[in-house]
Amino acid sequence: MNPRNKKIGTYILVALGGLLLGWLLFGGRGSEQAHDHEGEVAGATEYTCSMHPQIRQDGPGKCPLCGMDLIPVSNGGSGGKTSRYVLEMTPEAIALSNIQTTRLEMVDPENELVLSGRVALNEQQVSSITAKFPGRIERLYVNFTGQEVRRGERLASLYSPELITAQRELQEAARAKDLMPELYEAARSKLKLWKLTDAQIKRIENASDIITNFDIYSDAAGVVTERLVSAGDYVTTGSALFEVANLSSVWVVLDAYEADMSWIKQGGNITFTVPGIPGKEFTAKVAFITPVLDATTRAIEVRAEVQNPGNQLKPGMFADARIKTSTGAKVQSLSVPSSAVLWTGKRSVVYVKVKGEEMPAFEMREITLGPRMGDRYVVESGLQQGEEVVTNGVFAVDGAAQLRGNYSMMSPPPAGGPKASEAFQSQLTALVDLYYTLKNALVASDIPAARQAAGTFAMKLGEVDMNELDGKLHDQWMALLPTLKSNAEAIQKSRDLEKQRAAFSPLSDHVIEAVKVFGIQHEVAYIQSCPMALGDKGAFWLSEIKDIRNPYFGEAMLTCGETEETYRRGQNAGAPASDQPTAMPQGHQH
Repeated sequence: MNPRNKKIGTYILVALGGLLLGWLLFGGRGSEQAHDHEGEVAGATEYTCSMHPQIRQDGPGKCPLCGMDLIPVSNGGSGGKTSRYVLEMTPEAIALSNIQTTRLEMVDPENELVLSGRVALNEQQVSSITAKFPGRIERLYVNFTGQEVRRGERLASLYSPELITAQRELQEAARAKDLMPELYEAARSKLKLWKLTDAQIKRIENASDIITNFDIYSDAAGVVTERLVSAGDYVTTGSALFEVANLSSVWVVLDAYEADMSWIKQGGNITFTVPGIPGKEFTAKVAFITPVLDATTRAIEVRAEVQNPGNQLKPGMFADARIKTSTGAKVQSLSVPSSAVLWTGKRSVVYVKVKGEEMPAFEMREITLGPRMGDRYVVESGLQQGEEVVTNGVFAVDGAAQLRGNYSMMSPPPAGGPKASEAFQSQLTALVDLYYTLKNALVASDIPAARQAAGTFAMKLGEVDMNELDGKLHDQWMALLPTLKSNAEAIQKSRDLEKQRAAFSPLSDHVIEAVKVFGIQHEVAYIQSCPMALGDKGAFWLSEIKDIRNPYFGEAMLTCGETEETYRRGQNAGAPASDQPTAMPQGHQH
């Protein structure tokens, strides 16, 4: 072979070998990656926008808000069960976000508020010393602030031309008082109106010459807090000369914010300390609460009066106070840590740990809060004793819920329309209690008890006052009413247990729908289902307890089923009828 051709052949073999080696190294991995990506997309149930997680659709496409490509969202291992209230997280994600939960506690209905404020003058003990007649300040006997004065002590000397004229009038009237006693009394009265004492007036009468300077005396005892004149100043009648404060009692003025207002009552006990007197506590009572909120500080002033022997408390001192107050309740109240609560407008949101789940899960729940107690809030509704709420990492949980497209602090569930009145909810609550009696009779397979309970339910159903409903709510109740009545009557008339259970299924569906649309006054109710009921067609029921007690099988399969949804007072009321569960659960328990 030609050496040149041999060399070319060698180059070709080397190039082919390189191509083969590159395919072995990278070709298989690329196909594997492509296969994995396809598998990931194939497992997705929905597509969403990474910037607008509220956008959800079944297939790929563009976000209608920003135009970005939608990304697949996996089912998160929920076993086919999806609830936009519940967020599942992996243990690794929980550890990375440092998510911690706290069990709810019952607390005494007492609270200790810590407030800050200051010591202030008791305005009821402050006197203003004024000029009783016009003139010029000739001399000040009290010439600096902080000087103590006694009642009747001389404060200043005043030269007054008007007073000189009044003296001459008095002296002339005194010489002729036997002839003109009315003129004499008028001259004396004029000087008394200028607050001259009887001794000063007597001295003027007896003097042979005119007194040019008159002394001004203090009509209050205390400390001079303000000097408003200097020697040589001209003053008119009523001009303020000195401010004198009696420090035997002072005020403690505290700032309380809006959230603390419900705890503060007039007459409540206050314990406070001041940095200037370490180790000593003072006690007082709330004497006054300002009726107007300060628009700048968003606070009200709480005022207490305290005795001040020895003038220990100086106006202007800072004060740290504690006020012990009570809600007035005689029993303990459920409370939640303040760190667990997310606020958005009027809504208060917490995340509750879901029990009995394979994967850690947290349920978003709107709750109603009472007054604050230190670092906790009183819970009025929405939570139960023994539940655990997220207290650390709650923003991480809420952020993950937003990215998943779940309901969250910023993405609340739809209001679903107008709410029923409390009067109607009270009537529906009584009906649900009768429904529970019927359900428990079927759990016990007690035909006579089921007939009696259904009859009572049908009778009370006819007594419901529909005038409490308006517009759309009235129409929705009228749509539910015939089925509720006919199935209750069917159970009452039947002596066959299976026929009773068959009629109980549509009755339950409509009771559940009524609870969701109108709401009831029970704190919690459980929507449960069994896929094997009614010949494997599946059926739902409403329960007052979370434990499964199957009304479609009784003792034969008492625990067959699972809780599909939890109704909580105020959470689902007003929801549209389409929110009623229609899909059967993927699994059940025996």
